[in-house]
Amino acid sequence: MTTGTELSYAHGTSGTPLLGDTIGANLDRAVAAWPAREALVDVAGGRRWTYAEFGADVDRIAGALLGSGVRKGDRVGVWAVNCPEWVLVQYATARVGAVMVTINPAYRAHELAYVLRQSGISMLFASLAHKTSDYRAMVDEVRGECPELREAVYFGDASWDEFAARPSGGLVPEPLAADEPVNIQYTSGTTGFPKGATLSHHNILNNGYFVGEMIAYTEQDRICVPVPFYHCFGMVMGNLAATSHGACIVIPAPSFDPTATLRAVQEERCTSLYGVPTMFIAELNLPDFAAYDLSSLRTGIMAGSPCPVEVMKRVVAEMNMAEVSICYGMTETSPVSTQTRRDDDLERRTGTVGRVMPHVEVKVVDPATGLTVRRGTAGELCTRGYSVMLGYWDEPAKTAEVVDAGRWMHTGDLAVMRDDGYVQIVGRIKDMIIRGGENVYPREIEEFLYAHPKIADVQVVGVPDERYGETILACVIPRDPAAPPTLDELTAFCRDRLAHYKIPSRVEILTEFPMTVSGKVRKIELRERYGA
Repeated sequence: MTTGTELSYAHGTSGTPLLGDTIGANLDRAVAAWPAREALVDVAGGRRWTYAEFGADVDRIAGALLGSGVRKGDRVGVWAVNCPEWVLVQYATARVGAVMVTINPAYRAHELAYVLRQSGISMLFASLAHKTSDYRAMVDEVRGECPELREAVYFGDASWDEFAARPSGGLVPEPLAADEPVNIQYTSGTTGFPKGATLSHHNILNNGYFVGEMIAYTEQDRICVPVPFYHCFGMVMGNLAATSHGACIVIPAPSFDPTATLRAVQEERCTSLYGVPTMFIAELNLPDFAAYDLSSLRTGIMAGSPCPVEVMKRVVAEMNMAEVSICYGMTETSPVSTQTRRDDDLERRTGTVGRVMPHVEVKVVDPATGLTVRRGTAGELCTRGYSVMLGYWDEPAKTAEVVDAGRWMHTGDLAVMRDDGYVQIVGRIKDMIIRGGENVYPREIEEFLYAHPKIADVQVVGVPDERYGETILACVIPRDPAAPPTLDELTAFCRDRLAHYKIPSRVEILTEFPMTVSGKVRKIELRERYGA
């Protein structure tokens, strides 16, 4: 792309005002407007709530929180897989002004102890067990290290029933402001301990609302949410986008299962489906994929990590998701900063992460100077607006490392803003490969290799090389494990279509990638594993 004359800056002007509500007040509006419509469906458990029933249960759990001594500003942890109780606690903590701390269900005891201590959690809600995790045993193991933790309640256990039945003691929630904190989410740092991004009612309610506006949600929509609630994708783009529009949240399973997801879409006539690219790949690759009736779908969101063009094309063509949207963001920005629009053509929907969201600013800067670059030039993407976090919990110095004096959040992502204002993410600053002095963006090579007939999924990383400093490694999951592509085949595929310095010099065949629970591939682990 040629460099533009305009600067890489865009502001999302909008005729739709920001919401000034707290999350509890916004839920009250939905309950009043659509009392008989379904708000929440637990497919695995066979349970359903109308908005009137959901609102009543949220009030009941809010009363139980007050009766348990939880007050405005107290931190309440949720360490659980997806279930209706998770959603009830999300809205009940918001109603009483508590700060819900969402904890990754994959955490082990030492990680749990760090989060409990760092955020000062006084009450914890947890799953009993899931897969190899015995949550009660891990809580018992760390309780002695966490003096502020007064009580642990387990979903699906008598302790939950006892808690939910507690009277409020006549207490009512204190008055709340929309700018007060409502959620702490721990970002999975690749080095050191995770940091607690602190988000307000205003941050996440508006972000969920405008994400829903971009894909035209109404009370007629039913959103299948197989992504984890503990992350913004589930609890903001899923739950808050739904309740701010009177739509229904459909929980297909406690954790991602491609069969359960497609079955839920079919049985519940879902109109929208969420997922990270690896989830959509798993669904498309089911042997009986063609047997599912997905005709009710019209939209959905693919986000969480770069979305391969070939996968996006199949989602549009084979899953009936003609209006599927790409979202880009990060936990620290509540999360979405850019999004494709319903009427975008396939090129914009597959080649970009959309354009700036309403009421948000984005710019691309030279990482060395901080100056805004011309359109068409790669640099660091920064974002500013209502969506930028309050800060990292109790870590002002770390906050200052990423949020500058002008309140711009520095994402660490390398991006190009095109002349039409659409943004392309070309990689992470730390993922960029420098081979013999040439800057190489793994994303470009990955997109090219997705078109190879033998490749189902691919990740490209730089590994040390004596001659060039770094060389290019392609980690490949083959379509047919019995017939993986060879290095010679990949080289022949790339020759004459990629610059010589972008052609992988090594290939590793894998059955799966190391992943975070939110669906991001841990490239640092691939580099460590194969870089020796």
